[in-house]
Amino acid sequence: MSVPEILVLGSVNRDLIVHAPRLPLPGETLRGQRFGSCLGGKGANQAVAAARLGARVALAARVGLQENGAAMVAQLQAEGVDTRAVAQPADEVPGVALIVVGADDAENQIVTVAGSNGTLPLAQVEALALDGLRWLVAQQELPLQSVARAFERARAAGVKALLNAAPYRPGCESLLPLVDVLVVNALEAQALVTTLGGGTAEPEALARTLRAQGPSAVLVSLGSDGLCWVDAQGARRVPARPVKAVDTVGAGDTLVGALVTALAEGQPIGTALAFAQAAAALAVSRPGVQDAMPRREEVEQLLAQDH
Repeated sequence: MSVPEILVLGSVNRDLIVHAPRLPLPGETLRGQRFGSCLGGKGANQAVAAARLGARVALAARVGLQENGAAMVAQLQAEGVDTRAVAQPADEVPGVALIVVGADDAENQIVTVAGSNGTLPLAQVEALALDGLRWLVAQQELPLQSVARAFERARAAGVKALLNAAPYRPGCESLLPLVDVLVVNALEAQALVTTLGGGTAEPEALARTLRAQGPSAVLVSLGSDGLCWVDAQGARRVPARPVKAVDTVGAGDTLVGALVTALAEGQPIGTALAFAQAAAALAVSRPGVQDAMPRREEVEQLLAQDH
């Protein structure tokens, strides 16, 4: 098996997805239109997104074998993800996510239960092989102390670190000095800046405030308003591609997987952002989470239309 260039440290969930006419109001019961179950979790999603785009990617995670956890690991392997760093405790239950998608605007509501994701120990992080890696990617569905230790080890080994600070969790600001690239959506950026004592601000100002905490670069995703990237060379905006949004679940994970794939390949940042934006646009244009994630040739075909 080839040596991975990207290691994703993250969660693996079973996603239970209900499609409804719209998102329910508090206390309201709606009649759903359809139901599906699939492999999810931000770590699994980002690893699959990168693998589909041609990256050599490994996943470090903890997947309990109860509730058919072994099938979840097998599905990751079928996608081309290296799972040698996935622990499989026999007495634990995998994570689960309950997702409602509204048909009117493709927006979503998600509730997650950590399951075995919440028990990922420091000992597993200490055992991770970092030789040959270019990037370590993590999110915030795992214990934050485990994420912090992974980033410390990455920095000592000369491996670049990307943090997708999602979902927002109090205390995650302590990770920022260990991060090379921070990826957040507008709500997560605002929550982080508020925690740091700042007020409401425009995306570029939010990104600059967050970059001052340590990251070399900050990407704020703005949905239909595109992307805002800030690094040492300044700020740049990437407009959203004109697509009909069908299902936004997993769009952010597709963006992260595509971005780190492009960065690992050494693409210039403008090209990397366009690549990531195109991958995310394809993902939102069709239903599903990992099912909606594009292959490399699809992204390249979409980008070719720009020339």
